[in-house]
Amino acid sequence: MKPRHWHYWISLLLSIVLIPVLRGLHLPTKFNWIALGTAYWLVLAAQSIFVAAVLCLIGLPAQAVLGPLVERYRREPIRIVLLLLYFAVLGWAFTWIKALVLTADTAAILEFRERKIYELRQAAAAILLPALYLFAGFLLVFAYNDIIASVHFSFACDAAFNRMDRWMLHGWSISDLSHWAIRTLPPPFFHFLEFIYFGMFPQIGAAMILVTLYDGKNRALQFVGTILTSYYLALGLFYLWPSQGPYYLCPGHFSRFPSTLQAYSIQKLLITSALALWNHIPIHSISTDYFIAFPCMHIAQPLIVMWFLRRWKRMLIALCVCDGLLIVSILLLEWHYLVDIIGGILVAGIAIAVTDSSASTISNNRLSSKDSIADETSACKFTEPAWDWRSAKP
Repeated sequence: MKPRHWHYWISLLLSIVLIPVLRGLHLPTKFNWIALGTAYWLVLAAQSIFVAAVLCLIGLPAQAVLGPLVERYRREPIRIVLLLLYFAVLGWAFTWIKALVLTADTAAILEFRERKIYELRQAAAAILLPALYLFAGFLLVFAYNDIIASVHFSFACDAAFNRMDRWMLHGWSISDLSHWAIRTLPPPFFHFLEFIYFGMFPQIGAAMILVTLYDGKNRALQFVGTILTSYYLALGLFYLWPSQGPYYLCPGHFSRFPSTLQAYSIQKLLITSALALWNHIPIHSISTDYFIAFPCMHIAQPLIVMWFLRRWKRMLIALCVCDGLLIVSILLLEWHYLVDIIGGILVAGIAIAVTDSSASTISNNRLSSKDSIADETSACKFTEPAWDWRSAKP
C-alpha cells in the first residue's frame, strides 16, 4: 500500500472503532448534525466559493477572468440592476457582509454556467466526493478530540509549552504580548485579527474547489487526504502532549480580553467543555468543540493549501500575506503558543511528504497528458474542456 493512500485506511480504522470506544467511555454516539451541518455545508461552503472567486481574480489573468464578465454586463445592464436588487434584499435579511458573500457566490456560479466551462452538474458532482470525505474526516476529528479530552487532562502540558515560549522569547510569554497589544492598539484592530483568524477555514474549501476544477477529483481527494493526515497526526500529538492554549494559563485573560470578540466566548466555552469531559460530566452530543493547541492546525492547513495552489504565483503571494497576518492573530488572540506554530509547520511538512511524495510526477503527467488542460492561459479562457471529468486522472 502506497503511503499517499494511508489516510484512507486510517479513516476506515478510526470509523470502525469509533462507536465501541465512545460507548466504552460513556460518551454519546450522537452528533450535533444541525451545528456541524450548518457550519460545514452552509457557512463554510458559501465562504469557500467566495474565496475561490477572489483567488481566481487575484491569481488568473484579468483579461480572461474579468473580460467576458465585464463585456456581458455591458451588453446586458439589466443584470447589474438585478444583482444590486438581489444584494439589497440579502442585506435587508442578513448583514451586509453575508449579503456580499452570497451575491458574489451567485454571480460566480452564474458566470461559471454562462461560460460553459464544464456542465455545472458534473462539476458539482466532482467536488461533492472530496467534500463528503473531508466532512467525514472532520466528524472523526471532533469525536476523537472529545475521546482524548475525556482520558487525558487537556491542559496537562500548557505550563511546559509556556516555559518553552518564555525561553524562545527571552522571558516574554504569548499572554504578555497579547496584554501589551490590548493596552496599545485600538479594539477594531482585534476585530480585524479575528476576521483573519476565522477566515482561514474557507481557504481549505476554496483550494478544494480550484484543485477539483483544474486537476480533477482524484487530485482533490489527495488534497483532502493531506489535510486529514495532518489532523490525524495532531490527534496523536494531543494524546501524548495535551494542551489548550495560552488563554487557559492566563489568570486575567477574561478580565483583560475584549468581551466583544467572538474568541472570548469560544475560549470560555472550550475550557468549560474540556473540564466537563475530564470530570466525566455527561454531554448530549459531539459538536464543534476543538481543544488541540499543539500542533497549531491554523498554520498546518494554510501551508497545505499553499502547497496545492503553488502553480499560481499571485495566489501564492496573496495567501502568504494573509497567512502572515494569521500568525499575528493566532498569537495576539492567545489561541496558540509559539511552540504550537512550529509544531504546525512540522506536521504540515510531514503530511505533504507522506501523501504528496509523487507531486512532481503528477505535475509532469498532467502537463503531458492529452486529457489535461494545455496550460494556465488556456485554462483561464474558460473554453470547453479538453477532458472528461469522469475520466480525469491526477
